[in-house]
Amino acid sequence: MKNSFILLVLIVLFSCQNAIPKHETVNNVFKSDILKVIDEVSKLEHLIKLNTSIGQLQQQFLKAHSSYKQVETISEYYFPAVSKAINGPALAEFEENDGKTLPPEGFQVIEEFIFPTYNPKSKSELLKEMGILSANLKRLDKVSQTNEFTDSHVFDAMRLEVFRIITLGITGFDSPIAQKSIPEAASALESIEKYYKIYADNSTDESFQKVLKTIKKGKEYLKTNTNFNAFDRAFFIREIANPLSIGLHKTQVSLKIPFIKETRGLKTTAQTLFDKNAFDVEAFSAFPDYETTPEKIELGKLLFNDPVLSGDNSRSCASCHHSDKAFTDGLEKSISLDGKSLVKRNTPTLTHIAFQRAFFSDSRVNYLEDQAVAVIINENEMHGSLAKSVVALKKEASYVAKFKKAFPKTAINEFGIKNALASYIRSLSTYDSKFDEFMRGEEKFDLDEIAGFNLFTGKAKCATCHFIPLTNGTVPPSFMKSESEVLGVPDKYKKLDADLGKFELTKAEIHRNSFKTPTIRNVELTAPYMHNGVFKTMEEVIDFYNDGGGNGLGFNLQNQTLPEDKLNLTDLEKKQLIAFMKTLTDKKYY
Repeated sequence: MKNSFILLVLIVLFSCQNAIPKHETVNNVFKSDILKVIDEVSKLEHLIKLNTSIGQLQQQFLKAHSSYKQVETISEYYFPAVSKAINGPALAEFEENDGKTLPPEGFQVIEEFIFPTYNPKSKSELLKEMGILSANLKRLDKVSQTNEFTDSHVFDAMRLEVFRIITLGITGFDSPIAQKSIPEAASALESIEKYYKIYADNSTDESFQKVLKTIKKGKEYLKTNTNFNAFDRAFFIREIANPLSIGLHKTQVSLKIPFIKETRGLKTTAQTLFDKNAFDVEAFSAFPDYETTPEKIELGKLLFNDPVLSGDNSRSCASCHHSDKAFTDGLEKSISLDGKSLVKRNTPTLTHIAFQRAFFSDSRVNYLEDQAVAVIINENEMHGSLAKSVVALKKEASYVAKFKKAFPKTAINEFGIKNALASYIRSLSTYDSKFDEFMRGEEKFDLDEIAGFNLFTGKAKCATCHFIPLTNGTVPPSFMKSESEVLGVPDKYKKLDADLGKFELTKAEIHRNSFKTPTIRNVELTAPYMHNGVFKTMEEVIDFYNDGGGNGLGFNLQNQTLPEDKLNLTDLEKKQLIAFMKTLTDKKYY
């Protein structure tokens, strides 16, 4: 009788355990792993207080940071603000709403104290940072206690973590000095594995096992190929990361778990980062009535090439944005409308700019519509007036008909002009380059192109600012913010360029000489380079970065965000970088 009772209890307990929703089990694992991070950070703090050896400090730091990678999947998904405080870049940030500059905090700040060496004189300052990190981890633990999960969110988070590994993990974005991001990516994969196994539930189904085998293959590859500069990112992405995100997508479909219904820059249904239509151009406009249509694109193209929008009918948008030059003009700076002076900055490409959250070199507007207006009314560029353009266009029967097709509910108005222009510009983002096709398995790279990609995403550190696959400064995997950087760009006299960039708008010291990170799609067609057109060739640009930017040239910029250490690229590596960047050219320019 007693044995029968015990058996009954075990059956009930087992049944209750199985009754727990899988997403709740994931949540419990996540909360348990947070406590492990807190413990590892506490051990690091203790070792600092004991004045232990630098080797022990570095080893424990890496252990603590790796433990954070175990919670990153869920932490970054549900608590991005707290996660940024824990593991964000070691750079100050300006809060535009209150006009304050906030100091950096978290693992990356602490990393700079411990790597490449540790100075005991900084102990008190380091312990202060440790206290801040510990407080933020406890904050993460607290907010996680009341968080509500769903299966849809868990699968969304897992795929986004794969994308985070590709764009921020293996590129060294959050391990810039220690350069241990390769083995740490294995820890991130382990967290995905733990969560996925909860859904696989020991299933022998071939599709489940295929995903688990891909994760195992990824962990083994990451753990046996730990050299940051030698790591083959092209192989890892094509043979492991892409198949993994596709597998997660297929599992979600097979389990009939709905996809998140949310408009995002990167679609919630994207199987990989490199899908032909992975990005939603409408999500970057944010307003439903801005939606791009074929009729708007056709109208926008006409307006783009028509001088009717300029004050004296002498200049169109196409006057400075030539389609054969990827919509640049090949000049350092364009000639002003008066025909004598020059405009302030180099003419940027319009191809692939739709997937950004800020426009112009100083990031002064947030939407393409506003960019179009700013150019039209600028007295040095077009010196036009939307109001006057409306009057002129209403007199043209062909335009009246085109506007009616594009905007059937309204007559010609100012909004229609700027929205049509923006719609045309949005259509210039095709993502059909050799690089895109290579990442989709539709094209082959030669050895130099593969080496160049691995340099771009590794040793040369290009991809820590020009994030793949967009190659601009829009930060993955949420793609909600476009960054600007302080590079220390020289003028033609080899002095620091006098243009203050974003500082002119914010007056924040961290933005002095700061400029938006542009796309480098079609870069072989868009010379000269930089906001002032100072560099005539791609080779000159690479040399500038290789030397450590402005500080490498001796400018002593306190706020330079570009690492000033020399990259030590060989002549062959520079050529390989260029070989890769040429694969970013749109197919129509081949």
